[in-house]
Order: sequence, then structure tokens, then C-alpha cells
Amino acid sequence: ERRSVLAITEPPRFHSQAKGKNVRLDAHSRKATRRNSFCNGVTFTNRPIHLYEKVRLKLVAVHHGWSGALRFGFTIHDPSQMSSDDIPKYACPDLVTRPGYWAKALPERFAVRDNILAFWVDRHGRVFYSINDEEPILFHCGIKVSGPLWALIDVYGITHEVQILDSMFAETMTTARLSSARLSTCLPQSNHDSANFNNNELENNQVVAKIANLNLSRVPGLPTDNHIIPCCPSRRQRAQGVPAFLDTDLRFHPTRGPDITFTQDRMVACTNWQESNRTLVFSDRPLHIGESLFVEVGHLGLPYYGALSFGITSCDPSTLRTNELPADPDFLLDRKEYWVVYRAFPVLNSGDILSFMVLPNGEVHHGVNGASRGMLMCVDTSQSLWVFFTIHGVINQLKILGTVQSSPVTVSPSGSPGGSQYDSDSDMAFSVNRSSSASESSLVTAPSSPLSPPISPVFSPPEPSSSKNGECTVCFDSEVDTVIYTCGHMCLCNTCGLKLKKQLNACCPICRRVIKDVIKIYRP
Repeated sequence: ERRSVLAITEPPRFHSQAKGKNVRLDAHSRKATRRNSFCNGVTFTNRPIHLYEKVRLKLVAVHHGWSGALRFGFTIHDPSQMSSDDIPKYACPDLVTRPGYWAKALPERFAVRDNILAFWVDRHGRVFYSINDEEPILFHCGIKVSGPLWALIDVYGITHEVQILDSMFAETMTTARLSSARLSTCLPQSNHDSANFNNNELENNQVVAKIANLNLSRVPGLPTDNHIIPCCPSRRQRAQGVPAFLDTDLRFHPTRGPDITFTQDRMVACTNWQESNRTLVFSDRPLHIGESLFVEVGHLGLPYYGALSFGITSCDPSTLRTNELPADPDFLLDRKEYWVVYRAFPVLNSGDILSFMVLPNGEVHHGVNGASRGMLMCVDTSQSLWVFFTIHGVINQLKILGTVQSSPVTVSPSGSPGGSQYDSDSDMAFSVNRSSSASESSLVTAPSSPLSPPISPVFSPPEPSSSKNGECTVCFDSEVDTVIYTCGHMCLCNTCGLKLKKQLNACCPICRRVIKDVIKIYRP
């Protein structure tokens, strides 16, 4: 019977009139794009949805930087009878607090580009959803099914563009299958207000153009932690590759994301629940040059998306406030301080030991369980640098094991200590950095305008005595007269800079940061 209904029913489309002011539809009303901001993306289907009919959405574009993801559900109200004033900025909580609307948020771990979300309602008023045709998840209960239901879709937060696919019908959920269906652990309704508040704060901050400023004044001293909460215990004492004696004077800074709890000694950070979003943690002091930091990861063992992010900043965490800490660390790159973020870690197992060390030449190297994995990034070592992490997805615990001050490292011309085993892994890291995708690259704070490039880091190429400004690192002939935007390195002549800019995935010869522009410098 369901197959016969599907055969005579036109696939659903987005309603052409009932939509938020930031929504743009394609010519066939099958694709909805939010053009601006993070909100005003509420849409509806153009016809009622049958019981057990799957509304299938492809996540075409996902842009990180906001909090929260797609909201979806059903309504008994006909969108054709709605005026533009009836459609608020948010589905949650604005619409769901009205009678006849039911919607919740898609967990951010599922908000991945090209994922296919399918959701449907059964005759008992239960809403299920699945990702990429995997096992269904019970999402909502208590939907009124005695009358027609239209699908409600809010293109919100990090979800930027969705496409409605052809319908399918779901199988009836038997008692045995229902008992095995997972319950959705999406954020409670009270936290939708928090996500909206955070995004409004982020949007307001974007209005003000910020110029990169690497010379920061720092407030001495660290505040005490007034939020001592018991957390998950440590998993093991030592692992292979960890020195027998570690200094334990470095801990997590009391300033942290609101979804993080610490043990009493602030050596272990844990997420509060499976759907934690704002999980930034910082070291309570700068990491010294040549000092190795060892941390141990722990996770739930569940197939969640997302993992660990690592970064370096010149910002003293004691100058930050909790409400300034976003869910996505990439948004920190718009701040005036120096920030570098790395996200392309491989899949980690529970109990893995990670090590991080900043070399005198600015290279940041890391290892896993005692094995060197090469260089992650290059940083400016002319200022104090704090370490920070975000704990997401499968990772739900991070433990600081301690630090050890290494002996001076001899850096080979290739940029890798010893010039041997680091080379292949460094190339792998650089290949990731060449990507133009913000979610897959190592990102560095950029200036707001090409007219004010950031100060060139101290690890710029050496200048021969025969040339005032140094030789171009590409042709080794002409004098350096061009700065790269956004990394700020000044290592090219204008001719080579223009040629390099035209290449596919062009990147800086020094730090491998993607080149957005090259700017010629004129000296008096």
C-alpha cells in the first residue's frame, strides 16, 4: 500500500513562499541555501508528508564557525496559510513553543557534508531518523497524526545548504527492532537558547574588522578554580614511549568551555555529555621552547564523528571568559591574538599517548605512543605560546601526563630533526595543509585586510649578506619584495609570487599555508 502511494505521489519540495528571509531556493525548489547569518533559515515542505514516508535530505554544504546544526521535525499547520511574519528566526525555541510544532536539533557529529538524513513519523506519533540508511534513532514522541503533517526544516548554524531527495517509505518498527533503536541524545530544548545566544555573539563580533596584533600585553598570575567537579578516573599510569620521570607543573587552565569538567587537580578534562559542543581547554602556562607535553586520550568507543583538535595561541587564557569560547575553534582565528589550529589527527584509540613539542625554529612536532609523526605546523616563537585542545565526538577525556624539557634539537635543512623518519610524515601533514577547506587544514590568524598583513614570523628564510632583503626562495635570483596573504611570510619576488598564486592549491614555501593573495612591498 505504501509503495502504491509513493508511485502516485510527487516527491516533496520546499515550499516556495513559506520560508525564512535568508533562504534561497533553486529553480526546482529542491535545494535550500541560507545566504547570510546563522538563522532565519526555516523552511517547510510544499505538501503534507505521509505516515512512514521518509523525508530525505542531503547536507550539501556545512560551514563550521557557528554553534548547532540543522533542526527538523513536523507541523500540523499548513505553510500556505502562513505569512512572512509567522516565520521566526529560529525553529527552536520560537516555533516549538507554539502548539502544533515539533522539532529538535540534529547532533553536530552527524552534520557532515554529503551525509543523507532521513526522518519520518509512524502511526503512533513517533519520529525516527537515520543517517546514510543506518539503523534508525528514536527522535521524538507525541506527534499528532490525526491530520496532515508538513515537514519543518531549519537550515541552521553550521548547516548551510540542504537538498530534498526522492521519498522512500520506512519499514514498520517491530517491537524487537524498536527495543534496539537508539534514543537520540540531542541537546535538550533549554540549550537551544544557549546556541542561539552564542551565535548572536559570534555574529556581533564579525561586524568589527580586527587587525592582527602579535604584540600582546599579558596579565601575570592565574585565577584559582572555583568549579572543582569530580570527573572520570584516569585509565592507566604509563604507556610505551612516555619518559619515566615527568614534570607535573603544567595543568589545565581554569578557563574552559562550559561543557567540560575537571578533576580536582585539573589534570583530567572530561566532556559533560555525549553531545558536548563547547569543549575548549587550555594549558595554565605557556609551553617552553623544546619542552614536550604528553597527554592521554580516552573515548566512549562509539561510532561518533569528530575527535581532537590541537592549537597554539599567544592569548593568555586568564584574559578570556567562558561565553567567549566558541564550539568551533576555527572562529578563534578572527580574534586579534595569534591562533593556530590543527584538526587533521588520525583516528585515535582510547589510551593513546600524544606528545607535542615546539622547536626553536617554530616547528611544532608531535608523536603517538612514542613514535614520531612529524611536523604539525609552524608558529611564531617570538612570544609566549599556550596550548589548547577541543574534545569532540569519540574523544570524551583528555589527561595531562606531564612535560619534559628536551635537549636542544638539531634541525636539518629539510626542517625535520635528524632529517630521516620525520620527512614522510611531514609531507603528509603539509598535503593536508594545502587543502583550501577550513575543516581539513591548519589555520592561522589572518588580518582583516590585505593592506595590513601580519608581522612576518621569526623563522623567515635567512638573508645572504649580498642582498639587503634576501633572495626569493623560488628563483634564488631576484630580491624579496612580496608578502604572502594570509600567513604574512615575506619570501618571494613579485614575479614568482604572481606565478605561484595562479597555481592550483598554491601554498606558502615556508609554512604551506594556502595563498589567498600576494602583495608587493614598496620601501622608501
